[in-house]
Amino acid sequence: MSTLEIRDLHVSVETKEGAKPILRGVDLTIKSGETHAIMGPNGSGKSTLAYSIAGHPKYEITGGSVTLDGEDVLEMSVDERAVAGLFLAMQYPVEVPGVSVTNFLRTAKTALDGQAPPLRTWTKDVREAMERLRMDPSFASRSVNEGFSGGEKKRHEILQLELLQPKFAILDETDSGLDVDALRVVSEGVNRVRETTDAGVMLITHYTRILRYIKPDFVHVFVDGKIAEEGGPELAERLEEEGYDRYLTAAQAG
Repeated sequence: MSTLEIRDLHVSVETKEGAKPILRGVDLTIKSGETHAIMGPNGSGKSTLAYSIAGHPKYEITGGSVTLDGEDVLEMSVDERAVAGLFLAMQYPVEVPGVSVTNFLRTAKTALDGQAPPLRTWTKDVREAMERLRMDPSFASRSVNEGFSGGEKKRHEILQLELLQPKFAILDETDSGLDVDALRVVSEGVNRVRETTDAGVMLITHYTRILRYIKPDFVHVFVDGKIAEEGGPELAERLEEEGYDRYLTAAQAG
């Protein structure tokens, strides 16, 4: 059983006008096997939370803590965070020209495990995972994300998730830009990970449609860099009907 604990996290980003506070005191605890949906309007700080945990240099931690099983995540390099068990699926995955998907995955697995996976079984694992995600086998020899469509990039992110098996997966708007078929395939991949490992999942989304496929245990509503409300799956259903207006009105009034 592992625990990812975020306490009173404050984060700023540098702008032309100086440091701009984005997160204003976030408290969140995710345990192994739990799925937490992070929802909220655009600009509320959802992606900032994801990138801050992953170690993106653009974001400055100005207060609070992030620990993984008691270890200080904020003191770790990006690589060390990955080895510790953190995984980030990006909203806009980057292209890595000249590095094939197969080499990328095997290098990542080797770095995480401290030794290279046996080639024969690894090749089989990759092929079967790609089949489950309905990815063309030719993608294995192509450069990472180069010339991939939006849906193909998202499938590749979930391919990494299935093969690398982290302790905690942070999925940043994995549903954005996906048609219904691709959304279902990607969701099935996430659900396989949930069923076959004890990974904790932080699912960041603006819309409720992905939650029809991936059922969260907890739902947290972000507004203006803080958690405005928390609940179970029923909170997502309420958001589907009512939207975020009442939170925004309250934030403006406050």
